Amino acid sequence: METKAADKRKYEGYIGVFDSGLGGISILRSLTDLLPNEDFIYYGDSANAPYGEKTKAQVRELSENIVSGMINDGVKAIVIACNTATSASASYLRAKYDLPIIGVEPALKPAALNDKDGTVLVMATPVTLSLEKYQKLLASYSDTATCVSLPCPGLASAIEHGEPGSEEVKGVLEGLLRPYSGKATSVVLGCTHYPFVRKQIREIMGDAVLYDSAEGTARELKRVLEREHLLKAPCSDTEKIGVPGRIIFRSSLDTPEEIAIYKKFYAMDF
Repeated sequence: METKAADKRKYEGYIGVFDSGLGGISILRSLTDLLPNEDFIYYGDSANAPYGEKTKAQVRELSENIVSGMINDGVKAIVIACNTATSASASYLRAKYDLPIIGVEPALKPAALNDKDGTVLVMATPVTLSLEKYQKLLASYSDTATCVSLPCPGLASAIEHGEPGSEEVKGVLEGLLRPYSGKATSVVLGCTHYPFVRKQIREIMGDAVLYDSAEGTARELKRVLEREHLLKAPCSDTEKIGVPGRIIFRSSLDTPEEIAIYKKFYAMDF
């Protein structure tokens, strides 16, 4: 029994990061850039992707199963690198589990504050836009800027199962965004999959300023780790950086091919 318990805690001190698939890797990149000494486990639930077209109850159940497994592994904090999962389950998970759980939300606040005279287009999954968390966020800034919510069914799935530059992805983006080209002055990438098609969005939206939640999430994680005295220290006073952290990739598809795709997206220039 002691051996099994020890095996469960073999990743003690890691930070768990999860998403419905590979989209949260865009968040992971910012986390590792800001916190290069920390160890991370990234879990993509690609077998159940996309979350953005499931019910709130389904997303909550899937999220809880992932978080429970990470806690058994001994992680010290968890980042929900998925707007839909954050909206559907973050409050519930924080109430149930006694460790820091950081979520993400569409970067509507900085977009609205920086573009008070323009039009802010918020791209997100249908579920994210329908839930109370987003509706409250929208209400907070609807008097600050003109905000338009754009449900993007099929976009996360197209990115998840294809190349960002594929004709399928371009076709989905054209259908969604062309009506707003030259009209929206800011675009909020309200799903963690969307930064991987940043270049393709710029091609359609021209000079519109793009916003995502990656850097803000990384700063919030660092702040929480410092507050809870969980931030990994350099291995000696003479080392400013210390030992580079480790990253473990996991997927509910659990195939070498899927993990290779995750690593490819992590290394991608986007």
